[in-house]
Order: sequence, then structure tokens, then C-alpha cells
Amino acid sequence: MKVLIVEDQEELANNIFEFLKKEGFQSSIAPDFFTATDKLAAYEYDIVIIDLMLPDGNGMDLLYSLRANRKNIGTLILSAKNSIDDKVRGLDAGADDYLGKPFHLLELTSRLKAIYRTRKQESSNTIELNNITIDTDKKEVSVNSELLDLTKKEYEMLLFFANNAKRVLTKQNIAEHLWGDFIDQSDNFDFVYQHIKNLRKKIQKISGSDIIETVYGVGYKLKAQ
Repeated sequence: MKVLIVEDQEELANNIFEFLKKEGFQSSIAPDFFTATDKLAAYEYDIVIIDLMLPDGNGMDLLYSLRANRKNIGTLILSAKNSIDDKVRGLDAGADDYLGKPFHLLELTSRLKAIYRTRKQESSNTIELNNITIDTDKKEVSVNSELLDLTKKEYEMLLFFANNAKRVLTKQNIAEHLWGDFIDQSDNFDFVYQHIKNLRKKIQKISGSDIIETVYGVGYKLKAQ
């Protein structure tokens, strides 16, 4: 599960990040409204934790935007404003849950898991790409009904391409999505090419065609389906 933490209190944001990491979540931090909208435009997330009070905007506006454009993403409002009016306003705006500060990190993770389960049940569990089927429940990929033997990263990479079918993804986009934001400290992203090469080889062996197009000097994208 990939989570975006929109929280301007650095210590709290880092505590949430580290705890979610220990629980097996993949997380990113956005300390303000601008950074949050920028990350949401560039990457896919399962759930967004939104603090209502941000230094350059209102978390409620971010929630409105998500509900208007990203209906399948889970949202949890996080705020010191724990009055019933704020809670009702957040839930009426489309938030999946609301947690007032202070809170226990175990409760936060429990609520995130509940949101994820509900969202997963509501969404389709298969993605079709011509003769390729991705089963997001079983985390399996088949080509012409033949099951592919993919590594975890190869599966996540293919799913990332499928969820961004119309976008050109740079090596940095792919690396940050699969390995986390701090991968940008790496000197280069050549290791991404090897993963793409392996994924292509496995798909081509069964289908006879390459579905990933190289956009020279930029990155990669799915070929038009």
C-alpha cells in the first residue's frame, strides 16, 4: 500500500513515515498543499492522509480536488480540529475517515488498512491490456491466459504502467514509485532499465510483442492499446 502523508509538522510527519515503514507501507511526505498536488500529479497512491491546516492552503480543498478527479483514492482527514462540525464537514466532502490529534499510530494504521480493504472491494480486481490480464487481488499477471512468473518489482512496474497508460514515465518516476522517494539520492537510475528489460522479455516470450515503448531521452510508456 502506498500512502501520501500531507502534514506540515515535520516531527509528526516523520514519526508517521517511520512507523508506516515498519508496518510494511510505502510512504511519501508532502509538507504543504503545493507539494501534495505536485506529488499526486506525478505518482499513484492508494491513500492520502490529509492535515486540514496547511501553511499554503486548506486540506479540505485538496480533498475536494481528489474527490472530483481521483475517485478511487482513499482519504483520511487528520487534524487538531476535532470538533463534530469539522468531522462531519470532512466526511460529507468525501473523506473515508477522520482522526483527531493526538492519536496512536497503531490506530492510524488500523484505519488505513480498513480504508484500503473497503476501496479494494469496491474497485475492479482485474486490468486488461490487450492479451494481458492483471489480477490485482492475487497479484498475478497472465498473457493469453498463461501465467507469467514475475518478481514483485516486475509486477509493481507493470501495474504502474497500466495505471499511467497515457503518461511517459521517466526512470526517476519509476524508481521513486517502486523504491520510495529517497531513491532520488541515487547517482543514476540505470537499474530501472534492467527491470524493464526483464519484464519485456517475459511478456514477449509468450505474446510475441513488446507493449512497452521507449521514448528516447525521456522514458517509457505503454504502447497504444
